[in-house]
Amino acid sequence: MQNSFNSRRRTAPRPSSNGGGFRRSNGGGGGGRSGGRRGTYIHPSKFINKAVKVAEQVHYEPTHTFEDFAFSSALKANIQAKGYVSPSAIQDQAIPHITDGKDVIGLANTGTGKTAAFVLPIIEKLFSTHERPSVLIMAPTRELAEQIDEEFRIFARGMKLYSTLCVGGMNIERQIRDLRRRPHVVIGTPGRLKDLLQRNVLSLRDMNTLVLDEADRMLDMGFINDIRMIVGKMPADRQTLFFSATITPTIESLVNDFLRDPIKVSVRTSETSDHVEQDVVEASNKEEKIDILTNMLSDAAYDRVLVFGETKFGVQRLADALTRAGHPSTAIHGNKTQPQRQRALRAFKDSQVKVLVATDVAARGLDIPNVSHVINFDQPATYEDYVHRIGRTGRGGARGIALTFVSPRTQR
Repeated sequence: MQNSFNSRRRTAPRPSSNGGGFRRSNGGGGGGRSGGRRGTYIHPSKFINKAVKVAEQVHYEPTHTFEDFAFSSALKANIQAKGYVSPSAIQDQAIPHITDGKDVIGLANTGTGKTAAFVLPIIEKLFSTHERPSVLIMAPTRELAEQIDEEFRIFARGMKLYSTLCVGGMNIERQIRDLRRRPHVVIGTPGRLKDLLQRNVLSLRDMNTLVLDEADRMLDMGFINDIRMIVGKMPADRQTLFFSATITPTIESLVNDFLRDPIKVSVRTSETSDHVEQDVVEASNKEEKIDILTNMLSDAAYDRVLVFGETKFGVQRLADALTRAGHPSTAIHGNKTQPQRQRALRAFKDSQVKVLVATDVAARGLDIPNVSHVINFDQPATYEDYVHRIGRTGRGGARGIALTFVSPRTQR
């Protein structure tokens, strides 16, 4: 097959005759990391999947409606205003157990509605007791914590329930002031929560509900000791809700230590990569990668593109270069303040820009709908990171497209 990605033709991928795929480059067999990436070697053939399985759209038939749940009229009105009609699988199966006060292990992919699965029963409980502060929600990243806080505020509108967001990258003095107002819910990342505990400005002794969201990601990011320290400051007599995409031996250990007779609810689906069309793009150096990527983005099919880079500085430079080339782009990385990251994410979600360039850490936990393409400008450090990256497209059974830059075969 003709190589549409070779170093002499800097053109965007062309649709193949099968009606939606791409012409494969001849870079599938060989080695070498593009750009000298550190990490586990990944054979380029691992980045190719042409026999895409179109995910079967099995319509989930919930056993409840939102009207069936023991929610107040105020909460039901907010659910209706949000446009929710039928519960998703995780909501349908987890909410009754959470409402009953049970500890719950929820196994669910990102983007399945799991935030509402724990936020809604928590709001209902708080609305009846108004105990403050009584709920601690931990998340692996600032972005995910911010999304949880936003969802809490939407569903709690008009119910006089208050939350405080405690994450790095934002003014800690303001967070301390907010904590002194004794919010009902504290939502934060492990690092900042630990800092606030060490400053003696956060007390967990009266917290009766703990949520660990995306627990597997928190462990991946090295937060296990911080999590154990934080949870150790909470009462043993509490309700614990534990959400994760996977169960590993380390997670099993946490479950055994933190939860009491938990109910397991699993709505985990197959890996998104099964129905993400994957291919490689050959380029000899960074400048050539930028040229090829710029040409790709001229194709109208690339309407919401998530590009992954290795370093904070490289991600920012790439976003600036793409913008100068006429493709409005924004970036999220560790050097951005939290408000800057929020603005960048909002601009991408609202289609003010078509490209979001991100590092792996900055992108963890993000739920971005309708991503048409994931492009690995720099290769991931591990295959697990690769699967996580490309899982940002092909959501909900839709077909997604992922492209990874590799060095030409002669250089491998």
